Amino acid sequence: MDQTDLKILKILQEDASLPVAEIATRVNLSQTPCWRRIQRLEAAGVIQRRVALLDPESVGLGLTIFVEIEAADHSPEWLARFADALNAMPEVMEVHRMAGDVDYLLRIAVASMTQYDDIYRRLIAAVPLKNVTSRFAMERVKSTTAYPLTLEGLAPDRLRWKRDALPSKA
Repeated sequence: MDQTDLKILKILQEDASLPVAEIATRVNLSQTPCWRRIQRLEAAGVIQRRVALLDPESVGLGLTIFVEIEAADHSPEWLARFADALNAMPEVMEVHRMAGDVDYLLRIAVASMTQYDDIYRRLIAAVPLKNVTSRFAMERVKSTTAYPLTLEGLAPDRLRWKRDALPSKA
C-alpha cells in the first residue's frame, strides 16, 4: 500500500459513488490504473463494501442507545446463543467485545423507547446476562465512518502485510 492507495481510500470513504475518472484525476492517475488499484484493494478485503450512509432521523430511527453488557457466562455455547440473538435484531448496529469491566458494548438504533424496551426484553430472554446498562444518546456531536489514513499513522509492519496481501499488479 502506498500514498496513492491511501488517497484513493480517503476519497472512497468520503464518497464511494464518484466515477473512477474523478477519483483518477484527484490522485493523478489515468482511469485504468486507478480502477486496477481499486479492484486490488477490494480483492484484498481492504475495501469491504460500498454503502449509502443514511440520516437516522430521516428514516425514523433517531434514538441511539449504547448498551453495556456484563456476561453471566463466557462459554462458547453462551457466546453462540448471544451472537445468534444479536444477529436476529437488525436494530443492533454494532457489537464490540471489550476489555475491562464491561464485556460487550452495543450500539442500537430505534424509533422509540417502546421499541428499545422490546429489544431489551428479547435480549434478556435469549441469554443469561449478569448486568445490562443502557445509555441514551441525547445528541450526535460527531459521526464518521472514515478512518484517518496516513502512511505515518500506520505501522510499517501493518502496511507490509496489507501490501503483501494485495494481488499482483499484473
